[in-house]
Amino acid sequence: MFKSTSHIINSTYNVATVIDNKIVKRTLIRTFICGKILDGASFEYVTSSFTHAAIMGRMHNPGKGISQSALPYRRSVPTWLKLTSEDVEEQIMKLAKKGLTPSQIGVILRDSHGVAQVRFVTGNKILRILKKKGMAPDLPEDLYHLIKKAVNIRKHMERNRKDRDSKFRLILVESRIHRLARYYKTKKVLPPNWKYESATAAAMVQ
Repeated sequence: MFKSTSHIINSTYNVATVIDNKIVKRTLIRTFICGKILDGASFEYVTSSFTHAAIMGRMHNPGKGISQSALPYRRSVPTWLKLTSEDVEEQIMKLAKKGLTPSQIGVILRDSHGVAQVRFVTGNKILRILKKKGMAPDLPEDLYHLIKKAVNIRKHMERNRKDRDSKFRLILVESRIHRLARYYKTKKVLPPNWKYESATAAAMVQ
């Protein structure tokens, strides 16, 4: 059952007035201009998604965070890809031995070998493959980079002791470290006695 044009225009106008976001409003208006009349379920899904996206906020940031990547709908392996699942896993092991992180491995596989998504080729993500082979990093990658950022800020503050903005940003970064560490302890990724300490943080990210 299709919605009438007048009903969609009125409904979209109401949604657009509620959402205080120029990008979302522009997308909704463009939907009408293109003449895309959705059925009831699809229209409700689209409008609720826009409303939800506009409400979502970033931590320690005024941004709303509606940007996201879009994966291709087709999940099958492309016909032009010559690498097999075993070849991809072998490349992952080789790059992991060089000390590269899972995200760096994914970038190299994408740019140099044409593997857009390792999961579509092997059936597993890069981190799961590394865990299976016993080569997973000691610290989760997102936590590692937060600790590295905190270490760099502390080094900067040693040279610039009056930089109060950096001091405030350090508080926010370390707050995210404690929050993320608490999450990984509940998921048993980190041991229960793991603790972040600024004095020993530099040794963790060498």
